[in-house]
Amino acid sequence: MSGMLSPGRRATLVRRVRLIVAATIAYNIVEAVIAITAGTLASSSALVAFGLDSTIEVVSALAVAWQFSGGDHAARERVTLRVIAVSFFALAAYVAWESLSGMAGAERADHSTVGLALAALSLLIMPFLSYAERRTGRELGSATAVADSKQTLLCTYLSAVLLAGLALNSLFGWWWADPAAALVIAGVAAKEGVEAWRGDGCCGPSSPVAASAPSAMADGADAATCTCPSGCRDGCCT
Repeated sequence: MSGMLSPGRRATLVRRVRLIVAATIAYNIVEAVIAITAGTLASSSALVAFGLDSTIEVVSALAVAWQFSGGDHAARERVTLRVIAVSFFALAAYVAWESLSGMAGAERADHSTVGLALAALSLLIMPFLSYAERRTGRELGSATAVADSKQTLLCTYLSAVLLAGLALNSLFGWWWADPAAALVIAGVAAKEGVEAWRGDGCCGPSSPVAASAPSAMADGADAATCTCPSGCRDGCCT
C-alpha cells in the first residue's frame, strides 16, 4: 500500500525491514557455518547444500539492506531482484551437480546429530522471519522485500526436506535420501530464481497498475493486503 503511506509510516516500515534483514543475516551466518561444517564431517550433500543456501540468503538479505540504505528505494529495486535471482540460480546449479555426483558414486552420508538439531531449529525460526518481512514488504509495495521473504520461507521448506533426508538416512540407512533431499532443494531454488528474475516490481497503489484499481482500496483493505487487480502476478501478490 505504498501510495497510501504517510512519511512517518513509511519510515517505520523501512526501519522494520532493516531490523528483519539484520536478524536474518545474523542467523543465517551462524546456520551456514554449522551446516557446512557438520555436512563436511558427515559427507552429507544435503547438509552442505543447506549451509550454502544459508549463504545465498545472506547475499539476498545484504542486497535488500543495500536497497533500503539509500533514499530512493524504488530506483534500486530491479538490481536487487537480479542479485536475488542470480543467487538462487547459482545455488541450484551447484547443489544439483553435487547431488547427482553423490548419487552416481553412491556416496553414503554419516549420521549427524548436529544437522538434525539445526534443521529442526530452523523449521521453527524461519517462518516467523519470513512472515514479518513479507507482510512489511507488501505494505511498502516492495517486490524485493517480498522476494527476500521467499528466500527465508524457502529455508523453512528446505529445513523440512533436510530433516526428512537426514532422518531417513540415520534411521533406515537410506543413503540415497540425502542427495535426493539436496535435489529437491536445487529444484525449489531454481523455481524461486525464475520468479525473482521476472519480478519487475510490486504493483502496490503507487504503481500505474494499482492506481487504476481504486475500488480495491475503497473496500477497506488493510495495510497488509495486496491490492493488485485481477491478472497481476508480481511478487507481492503470490
